[in-house]
Amino acid sequence: MGARSRLAVETVLVDPPTEWTRRRLQVLLGGCLVVALALLAGAAWSVANLVTGASDPVPDSEPAPRSAQDRLANEPLPEAPLEAAQPGSLSSSESGTLQIPAPTRVGEVGVATGFPRTPEGALAQLAAIDATALSSASVRVAQDVIVQWAAPGGPTTENWSGVQAVATLLESAGMSADARDGALTIAVEPKMGFVKGTVDEDFVVPCIDFIVTATLAAGPPQHVAAADCQRMLWQGDRWVIGPGDEPAPAPSLWPGSQASFDAGYQWLEVPQS
Repeated sequence: MGARSRLAVETVLVDPPTEWTRRRLQVLLGGCLVVALALLAGAAWSVANLVTGASDPVPDSEPAPRSAQDRLANEPLPEAPLEAAQPGSLSSSESGTLQIPAPTRVGEVGVATGFPRTPEGALAQLAAIDATALSSASVRVAQDVIVQWAAPGGPTTENWSGVQAVATLLESAGMSADARDGALTIAVEPKMGFVKGTVDEDFVVPCIDFIVTATLAAGPPQHVAAADCQRMLWQGDRWVIGPGDEPAPAPSLWPGSQASFDAGYQWLEVPQS
């Protein structure tokens, strides 16, 4: 696999009947990654604010007590404009690397698993969950993924951002709930990440910054960055997405840019065996 992670996944989508402009493609890409719809398309900021408690409190009301897990998940992260997610200047600074483990087996719905009970293992499991759901280009497969990889009280087939992202992607392409063979290739590669924090040894909030590449037939590839954070809970012998609202979103920043370094992202690296 090499020193640098190559957890790339690809799927093929049908070419929509109308001509794709660069801007429309960027909006499409904003809908094809978990949480990136809010960051890139800008359509869910109000929802994210409500989830993270950024809205004004109701006068004379007592705030509901929050657990350490909720406080960690809801702690806001820096925002980023769409331009920061596009290919841009690379920094000569050093960000360091975050070594993540390789999977040892394949689990339910074809999700790679067998990662250790460590924060890095939680990050690697999240990358595998996201990749399987998104690369399927199928609402039904994404729903199957979250059924198998969420703890009770976690995201559901109706509200998981992964399901919503796949549905938005297919709707934007003028398709039904499942993609057909066609002329648009989507590749998703986790490039950078960080561990936002842990609560004891069984709860981790990892964040991943992906590069999404879309290639139309007879057209050049288009690239954009998109990020995802999730509550990861150790359950039995594996990491799953834990109960509660999805965490505050991480900024989508072009990997290797100074902004990505400043945000705390590190290169993801799978050690050589």
